[in-house]
Amino acid sequence: MATMWGIHSDELSLDFVEDSVVAIGWELGDLQRFKGDLLALKARLVEEYPEAKPGAIPVWAGVLNKFAFVMEVGDIVVAPQKRDRTIAIGVISSDYRYEGPSTVHPHRRSVTWTRSGIPRSEFSQAALFEIGSALTLFQVKKHRTEFEAALAGVPNPSELAPSPDPEAADDQLPSADQIDQSTKDQLIFQLLRLDPARFEELTASLLRALGYKARATQYVGDGGVDVIAHRDPLGVEPPILKVQCKRTEQVIGAPPIQALKGTLGSAGEFGVFVTLGGFTTEALRLERSSHDIRLIGGDEFVQMLLENYEDLADEWRREFPLRSVYVYDSLTGSD
Repeated sequence: MATMWGIHSDELSLDFVEDSVVAIGWELGDLQRFKGDLLALKARLVEEYPEAKPGAIPVWAGVLNKFAFVMEVGDIVVAPQKRDRTIAIGVISSDYRYEGPSTVHPHRRSVTWTRSGIPRSEFSQAALFEIGSALTLFQVKKHRTEFEAALAGVPNPSELAPSPDPEAADDQLPSADQIDQSTKDQLIFQLLRLDPARFEELTASLLRALGYKARATQYVGDGGVDVIAHRDPLGVEPPILKVQCKRTEQVIGAPPIQALKGTLGSAGEFGVFVTLGGFTTEALRLERSSHDIRLIGGDEFVQMLLENYEDLADEWRREFPLRSVYVYDSLTGSD
């Protein structure tokens, strides 16, 4: 049976699906010279990363060794896409290759992506927790059935999640990253249940917590502008923010961003597009080429809520009750 792997990438300039690859970093040159010699690989990591914690070296060596020499053509790969909060699932279609020091994440394998753009909400929280591993590369075992179902196009794969065993002991404490992502997933699940008009009111409240004077426009016939925000009391001095809110996990393309851009008048007006999902590559390119457009996806929106939670209106703190805790920040598996 093919092994199922999970893989992470924090490099937003690299699009696994668009490039038909999975890739990892670490500047060590071609890994082929370390095949069968894990000690030499560890020694090279120590040489290249002298400031790394001692416990990180064997973890990194394990990730690199698995990526280059243990993964096989035909294995399944599950890749959470940070840029748009979706999951991509595919099949490894090539052996390991090194693409040179000028390439972002130069250690690569080709992948045939069978499914991409799957909303995180289609999976159980336990399955999302498993693929939130602190490691860059890891095996997916406990919730493999869910991801296989999604790969086959079965709707609502979370319904196949095994019932939790209250007597089963987990032999590994969750990482800080797993807990952080789990909190964001749960918050987005609750936000998706808001009425669209209420989501606009929440966005206005968040902008007020950030120091703006903000108001939601009338819900019907708003011309594509859901919230208007400004710094001065009357809202006549720049900068003036025109905000469009989409309470959806679906990926937003360039056309809605262009439409928002079309509502901007003077040089002091800026468009802000807020969604609970993410944006296509074309939409992100449009943001990069425009000085007056800002895109805020689900992860960033929730992070802003968390960072400004104490300054939100009481009604929102009652609707989304949170408490702050400290979590041990253990070693991660990325460079």
